[in-house]
Amino acid sequence: MHAAVITAFDAPPTYREHPEPVAGNDHELVVEVLAAGLHHLVRAKANGTHYSSAAPLPLVPGVDGVVRDPAGRLRYAVLDDTALGTFADRTVIDVRRSVPLPDDIDPVRIAAAMNPAMSSWVALRRRISFRAGQRVLVLGATGNAGRMAVQIAKQFDAAHVIGCGRDTARLAGLTALGADETVTFDEVDRAADVDVVIDYVWGEPSANAMAALLTARADRSAPLSWIQIGSVAGATAPVPSVALRGARLQIVGSGIGSVPARDFLAELPELAAAVANGAIDVRPHTVPLAEVAQAWVTRTDDRVVFVP
Repeated sequence: MHAAVITAFDAPPTYREHPEPVAGNDHELVVEVLAAGLHHLVRAKANGTHYSSAAPLPLVPGVDGVVRDPAGRLRYAVLDDTALGTFADRTVIDVRRSVPLPDDIDPVRIAAAMNPAMSSWVALRRRISFRAGQRVLVLGATGNAGRMAVQIAKQFDAAHVIGCGRDTARLAGLTALGADETVTFDEVDRAADVDVVIDYVWGEPSANAMAALLTARADRSAPLSWIQIGSVAGATAPVPSVALRGARLQIVGSGIGSVPARDFLAELPELAAAVANGAIDVRPHTVPLAEVAQAWVTRTDDRVVFVP
């Protein structure tokens, strides 16, 4: 079979022949990969910068995908830290970390959406006690995951959703996806009285936004849940101590480790149904796996999905 293989952390993968996978226990299945997304998590694990990275080189990247099992059934599968990911003709999955899919589902659409959509879906369901009618601010709302977070917050009956980003042209497109309002980072004080912040940015921009929000809040004793998910602007943020003392602020993270695997898995069927029925807008860009090296270094607003 063929696979995309990483042999150095500072180089893109190479498409080449690879040994056939072998199931190691009764819970494992050798499956045919139909579609696998190139997510931020995939890149970070492949270059060794993600906190959960552990697989040695050489490795086949890919953390999830739509696969066909030996019985012919479609599944969405999430892979644990492994040297044999989903960027291959075939791989090995733990059937307990997969969910069956309808036969008529679009594998590319599911592969494109599940990982980025899962971040906010699980955060609102599993990391805080989110309630219908609350107000939500999404920092980094113009990226793939941020765009989906806007839609998911509305699907969970948020009363008011505000998208925040730098690119005003991209921000303008969020209203069609359900955003009630958009702001740039220098206007973030307009979102001061939200109940929840979904943060894909972190770094200094998030620290500055946090200070602006807390300073402008009408009632600093009103609870504010800040969910840290991504860190595109920096791995650390200079959060002032007064932010934690001068307001009722709760900062939590949502990701691998802070959410048990069983909780992620419990949310997958409903999320897959929402993606399949069009409740979440998806913009996939299909690329043959043989072109992985070029696609790996090409930036696009759409979610790249590799197919055999």
